[in-house]
Amino acid sequence: MVFSSVGFLFYFLPLAIGLHCVVPKSWRNGVLFVSSLVFYAWGEPIYVLLMLFSTLLDYSLGLAVDRWRGRPGAKWALAASVAINLSLLGVFKYAGFFVSQLNALTGLALPVPQLSLPIGISFYTFQTMSYTIDVYRDHVRPQRNLISFGAFVSMFPQLIAGPIVRYADVEAALYQRQLSLEGFSKGIWRFLLGLAKKLLFANAIGLAFSNIQAQPVEGLGALTAWLGIVCYFFQIYYDFSGYSDMAIGLGKMLGFDFPENFRYPYAATSVTDFWRRWHMTLSSWFRDYVYIPLGGNRRGKARQLFNLLITWLLTGFWHGASWNFVLWGLYYFAFLALEKLFLSKWLDRAPKFLGWAYTLLVTLVGWVLFAFESLPQGLAYLSRMFGAAPLLDAGFVYAFLSCLPLLVLMALGAVGLPAALASRWSSRLRPGAEGGLRLLAALVLLLLCTASVTAGSYNPFLYFRF
Repeated sequence: MVFSSVGFLFYFLPLAIGLHCVVPKSWRNGVLFVSSLVFYAWGEPIYVLLMLFSTLLDYSLGLAVDRWRGRPGAKWALAASVAINLSLLGVFKYAGFFVSQLNALTGLALPVPQLSLPIGISFYTFQTMSYTIDVYRDHVRPQRNLISFGAFVSMFPQLIAGPIVRYADVEAALYQRQLSLEGFSKGIWRFLLGLAKKLLFANAIGLAFSNIQAQPVEGLGALTAWLGIVCYFFQIYYDFSGYSDMAIGLGKMLGFDFPENFRYPYAATSVTDFWRRWHMTLSSWFRDYVYIPLGGNRRGKARQLFNLLITWLLTGFWHGASWNFVLWGLYYFAFLALEKLFLSKWLDRAPKFLGWAYTLLVTLVGWVLFAFESLPQGLAYLSRMFGAAPLLDAGFVYAFLSCLPLLVLMALGAVGLPAALASRWSSRLRPGAEGGLRLLAALVLLLLCTASVTAGSYNPFLYFRF
């Protein structure tokens, strides 16, 4: 189910934030918890019960781990948390895939479960599971207030598509947080930047990719196929980083400092560097809870590569129950392994432009596997990009010229040029002038975004399906 953007922007959001600001401090977590449940029920009225079950489960098991610390019961409580959380993901996200694959391999005709995917389940199960693990590792204190824990799990700014917020990131703020006019204004600005990324850039370029994707693949010329994946390349960055900016901005309005999720990944000069910049909260989650516990790089090169393989198989599969996501994970494992074996030494010595061009090409090809619902579709599209098609088709010139101004603007923004220029200019302004210019820019962005929302234009949220 897709959220009503107009309703969310103009009704729920101001009410929830305003109520949070005016109630006594001791009520704020309760207001946040109830508001978040309302927000989730707006989009998933049935599966809110599933999120409440996950909340109660890990709240109870976190307390059990602490109560039985140093005894076997703590390990059993931790194992129960991991097993049940992964089982929830397995049932709702992967059961249909596994049953259909079993039928294909064995010739059986088992009924394939047709369960709709609960919004945000991949994110909140990781958050609750990591909480129990961190309590077991004695990295955080167990939260003894169920309402406060519920506010952490269901926190509406980042519930649906991240960033993945660990309990340690918000532990202090759950106990005591200060609201300030400065923090609120920074939050509004960050939210509007994210909203503009999403509505003004991601949606516009996403429509161009959607038009190319809708054409029969056998009729695409090679250049049109490349143009389409370049459009998707920018769409997914501006869509997801825009949502992360909105979540971080909303968090600041509520007194929380959520972790950054993107750091100009398209400026990376290696695949390793790319994954230090893209969806950083997911990369660090798999590093801390999968790669390092498996042994990381502490047991020799062969074991390190094995650990990397397992981590990237799981990373790919986390994104969706489809062979194209598995192949996507293996694809990135291959390049990361090559860089760890020898390629990073060459990249360190080569001109940075070559490293950037190599990373750009790897990323573009990787997004093909990500953009299509099935592996055959992705492979067919790749074949058009790499030679199984004439160079030009009838629609390329028009599509390219239509996209070109937007692609140039998005390319400059994706490598941080506007932010760098704004920082340089702001240092030259008279005291007080920066605030006035930012207010003017915020009003312009708000007007443009409002016009986009009310126009009911093309408005997908790519990460809802994960």
